Amino acid sequence: MSTTQSERLRGLLEPLVSAKELDLEEIEVSRAGRRRVLRIVVDSDEGVELDACAELSRAISEKLDETDAMGEDEYVLEVSSPGADRPLTEHRNYVRATGRLVRLQLHGSGELVARIMAVDDDGLDLEVPGVKGRKPTSRRVAFDEIAKARVEIEFNRKDKKEEEA
Repeated sequence: MSTTQSERLRGLLEPLVSAKELDLEEIEVSRAGRRRVLRIVVDSDEGVELDACAELSRAISEKLDETDAMGEDEYVLEVSSPGADRPLTEHRNYVRATGRLVRLQLHGSGELVARIMAVDDDGLDLEVPGVKGRKPTSRRVAFDEIAKARVEIEFNRKDKKEEEA
Protein backbone atom coordinates (compact mmCIF):
# COMPACT_ATOMS: atom_id res chain seq x y z
CA MET A 1 0.00 0.00 0.00
CA SER A 2 1.42 3.38 -0.94
CA THR A 3 2.15 5.86 1.79
CA THR A 4 -0.35 8.31 0.36
CA GLN A 5 -3.13 5.68 0.32
CA SER A 6 -2.22 4.64 3.86
CA GLU A 7 -2.24 8.24 5.05
CA ARG A 8 -5.51 8.92 3.24
CA LEU A 9 -7.17 5.85 4.77
CA ARG A 10 -5.84 6.72 8.23
CA GLY A 11 -7.13 10.29 7.91
CA LEU A 12 -10.51 9.01 6.75
CA LEU A 13 -10.92 6.21 9.30
CA GLU A 14 -9.25 7.52 12.46
CA PRO A 15 -12.19 9.82 13.37
CA LEU A 16 -14.61 6.87 13.05
CA VAL A 17 -12.41 4.67 15.25
CA SER A 18 -11.88 7.45 17.82
CA ALA A 19 -15.64 8.08 17.96
CA LYS A 20 -16.00 4.47 19.21
CA GLU A 21 -13.33 5.21 21.89
CA LEU A 22 -10.85 2.88 20.18
CA ASP A 23 -7.29 3.33 18.92
CA LEU A 24 -6.44 2.66 15.27
CA GLU A 25 -3.42 0.36 15.57
CA GLU A 26 -2.87 -0.79 12.00
CA ILE A 27 -4.12 -0.44 8.43
CA GLU A 28 -3.00 -3.00 5.85
CA VAL A 29 -4.05 -3.54 2.25
CA SER A 30 -2.94 -6.82 0.68
CA ARG A 31 -3.83 -8.99 -2.30
CA ALA A 32 -5.83 -12.22 -2.01
CA GLY A 33 -6.16 -13.53 -5.54
CA ARG A 34 -7.96 -10.91 -7.64
CA ARG A 35 -9.34 -9.15 -4.60
CA ARG A 36 -7.72 -6.89 -2.11
CA VAL A 37 -8.07 -7.25 1.66
CA LEU A 38 -8.27 -4.15 3.85
CA ARG A 39 -7.36 -5.09 7.43
CA ILE A 40 -8.07 -2.61 10.19
CA VAL A 41 -6.73 -3.43 13.67
CA VAL A 42 -8.18 -1.53 16.63
CA ASP A 43 -7.62 -1.71 20.38
CA SER A 44 -8.44 0.02 23.66
CA ASP A 45 -7.35 -0.12 27.27
CA GLU A 46 -10.29 -2.42 28.02
CA GLY A 47 -9.80 -4.58 24.94
CA VAL A 48 -12.23 -4.82 22.02
CA GLU A 49 -15.39 -6.89 21.96
CA LEU A 50 -16.75 -8.59 18.85
CA ASP A 51 -19.85 -6.35 18.80
CA ALA A 52 -17.65 -3.25 18.73
CA CYS A 53 -15.69 -4.66 15.76
CA ALA A 54 -18.92 -5.44 13.90
CA GLU A 55 -20.37 -1.99 14.58
CA LEU A 56 -17.13 -0.29 13.51
CA SER A 57 -16.94 -2.48 10.40
CA ARG A 58 -20.39 -1.26 9.30
CA ALA A 59 -19.41 2.39 9.89
CA ILE A 60 -16.11 1.99 7.99
CA SER A 61 -17.86 0.19 5.13
CA GLU A 62 -20.38 3.04 4.78
CA LYS A 63 -17.59 5.64 4.85
CA LEU A 64 -15.55 3.78 2.22
CA ASP A 65 -18.63 3.42 0.01
CA GLU A 66 -19.09 7.23 0.17
CA THR A 67 -15.52 7.88 -0.97
CA ASP A 68 -13.13 6.53 -3.59
CA ALA A 69 -10.42 5.70 -1.02
CA MET A 70 -10.31 2.04 -2.10
CA GLY A 71 -10.88 2.68 -5.81
CA GLU A 72 -13.19 0.62 -8.00
CA ASP A 73 -11.64 -2.83 -7.47
CA GLU A 74 -13.30 -5.35 -5.17
CA TYR A 75 -11.98 -5.66 -1.66
CA VAL A 76 -12.77 -7.46 1.57
CA LEU A 77 -12.92 -5.45 4.80
CA GLU A 78 -11.66 -7.06 8.03
CA VAL A 79 -11.90 -5.21 11.35
CA SER A 80 -10.33 -6.94 14.34
CA SER A 81 -8.44 -6.51 17.57
CA PRO A 82 -4.73 -7.33 17.82
CA GLY A 83 -3.87 -10.96 18.42
CA ALA A 84 -2.86 -12.28 21.83
CA ASP A 85 0.80 -12.37 20.80
CA ARG A 86 0.78 -8.94 19.17
CA PRO A 87 3.96 -6.91 18.76
CA LEU A 88 4.37 -3.99 21.12
CA THR A 89 5.22 -0.89 19.10
CA GLU A 90 3.62 2.07 20.89
CA HIS A 91 3.88 3.27 24.49
CA ARG A 92 0.17 2.51 24.97
CA ASN A 93 0.81 -1.12 23.90
CA TYR A 94 3.29 -1.55 26.76
CA VAL A 95 0.87 0.05 29.24
CA ARG A 96 -1.89 -2.35 28.13
CA ALA A 97 0.52 -5.27 28.54
CA THR A 98 1.30 -4.46 32.18
CA GLY A 99 1.17 -7.71 34.13
CA ARG A 100 1.78 -9.78 30.99
CA LEU A 101 4.80 -11.85 30.05
CA VAL A 102 6.72 -10.38 27.09
CA ARG A 103 9.63 -11.42 24.88
CA LEU A 104 12.03 -8.54 24.25
CA GLN A 105 14.73 -8.45 21.56
CA LEU A 106 17.33 -6.05 22.96
CA HIS A 107 19.81 -4.09 20.86
CA GLY A 108 23.16 -5.83 21.23
CA SER A 109 22.32 -7.93 24.30
CA GLY A 110 20.07 -10.71 23.06
CA GLU A 111 16.64 -11.73 24.18
CA LEU A 112 14.79 -11.38 27.47
CA VAL A 113 11.51 -12.93 28.63
CA ALA A 114 10.00 -11.05 31.58
CA ARG A 115 6.76 -9.75 33.06
CA ILE A 116 5.97 -6.03 32.73
CA MET A 117 5.37 -4.66 36.22
CA ALA A 118 5.26 -0.92 35.42
CA VAL A 119 5.66 1.43 32.46
CA ASP A 120 6.73 5.08 32.45
CA ASP A 121 7.86 7.53 29.76
CA ASP A 122 11.43 6.16 29.70
CA GLY A 123 11.01 2.39 29.90
CA LEU A 124 9.82 -0.72 31.69
CA ASP A 125 10.16 -2.19 35.15
CA LEU A 126 10.31 -5.94 34.65
CA GLU A 127 10.20 -9.09 36.74
CA VAL A 128 12.49 -11.73 35.27
CA PRO A 129 11.33 -15.24 36.24
CA GLY A 130 13.77 -17.24 38.34
CA VAL A 131 15.47 -20.27 36.80
CA LYS A 132 15.64 -23.67 38.52
CA GLY A 133 13.80 -22.66 41.68
CA ARG A 134 15.47 -19.26 42.09
CA LYS A 135 13.43 -16.21 42.97
CA PRO A 136 12.42 -13.74 40.26
CA THR A 137 14.61 -10.66 39.86
CA SER A 138 13.76 -7.06 38.96
CA ARG A 139 15.20 -5.36 35.92
CA ARG A 140 14.81 -1.96 34.29
CA VAL A 141 14.87 -1.69 30.48
CA ALA A 142 14.78 1.64 28.65
CA PHE A 143 12.67 1.91 25.50
CA ASP A 144 15.74 2.75 23.41
CA GLU A 145 17.26 -0.64 24.36
CA ILE A 146 14.31 -2.52 22.81
CA ALA A 147 14.56 -3.61 19.16
CA LYS A 148 11.33 -5.70 19.18
CA ALA A 149 8.79 -6.73 21.77
CA ARG A 150 5.90 -9.19 21.72
CA VAL A 151 3.39 -10.45 24.29
CA GLU A 152 3.92 -14.12 25.14
CA ILE A 153 0.88 -16.38 25.32
CA GLU A 154 0.47 -17.94 28.78
CA PHE A 155 -1.90 -20.85 29.15
CA ASN A 156 -1.72 -21.05 32.94
CA ARG A 157 -1.70 -17.32 33.68
CA LYS A 158 -3.87 -16.22 36.57
CA ASP A 159 -6.44 -13.59 35.74
CA LYS A 160 -6.31 -10.36 37.77
CA LYS A 161 -9.75 -11.16 39.19
CA GLU A 162 -8.50 -14.58 40.39
CA GLU A 163 -5.49 -12.97 42.09
CA GLU A 164 -7.70 -10.46 43.94
CA ALA A 165 -10.07 -13.17 45.25
